[in-house]
Amino acid sequence: MKSYKELYRRLPRQFIDIVSKQYEPGECDDIFAGYMCKRPVTLRINRLKTDVRHVMDVFRKENIKYERVLWYEDALIIRNKKEKDLEKHNLYQNGDIYLQSLSSMIPPLVLEPKSGCKVLDLTAAPGSKTTQIAALMDNKGYIMANELNQIRSERLKFNIDRQGVKIAEVTIGDGKKIDEAYNEYFDGVLLDAPCSGTGLFLVDNPQTYRGWSVKNTLRLVREQKELIKTAVRVLKPGGVLVYSTCSVIKDENDENINWMMENYKSLISPETITLKPDGSGSKYNMMDINGIKDSMMLIFPSELFEGFFVSKFKKKN
Repeated sequence: MKSYKELYRRLPRQFIDIVSKQYEPGECDDIFAGYMCKRPVTLRINRLKTDVRHVMDVFRKENIKYERVLWYEDALIIRNKKEKDLEKHNLYQNGDIYLQSLSSMIPPLVLEPKSGCKVLDLTAAPGSKTTQIAALMDNKGYIMANELNQIRSERLKFNIDRQGVKIAEVTIGDGKKIDEAYNEYFDGVLLDAPCSGTGLFLVDNPQTYRGWSVKNTLRLVREQKELIKTAVRVLKPGGVLVYSTCSVIKDENDENINWMMENYKSLISPETITLKPDGSGSKYNMMDINGIKDSMMLIFPSELFEGFFVSKFKKKN
């Protein structure tokens, strides 16, 4: 593990100052320690094409060492292979497995989409959560997978096809301008918002933090609020909204939720997150909204988890 001296030398000074102001000293230590870890490969088994037992049998025969994840039976931790090794494997090429971080698997599980329902993945590329939602729905229902960027949408289409998803329609356009024909249309909306990516920082990988700036973060906060407006508008009464980011900056997380509750308190109410990603060295904080227990979750970066924020709401009838 790198030293804190190395972390302070490499990470943007303004970012370190922001985290130090927004969190208690012990929480800062947890966040910064997570940035100095090396994470193993994690993956999700695609139940639309195979099952857990088959994948584990293949891995045992090929001496691929894996660990189960207590809170999600479709997830595995791989200890002796790199991503580039698994990308050559037939299981990956056939779409039987999807390389995905454990933190990224949490928002679809919190959404709890049901078979036959209609779901909007508002910012969908590259498709990890879209394909996971389809698996949770048993490929029954409808998913609108929206993506602004044309190039990223091609990757989204590729992953949807490889994973055997039959119920997803890829739309290309600004998520802030979803057609009014979809007002109060969806049973569930996942807004995994474009964010500063500060939960993904790794001291050893300058690419994860080289482009970070306060100016860009503030721009993203404005965009996140506009996307929240769309998410609330297209969600039907009784429907569930999950808002998530891969950031630890509170402006993108808690403060956006406070803004949403101030502006939409007559339309939405917080919901309890029942999923608890315990084990595997996880560390997370559960937070309440308006007295509703455990409505927000902040996952600290660690050896196995990227930093992630997840929150859950229901639209009032």
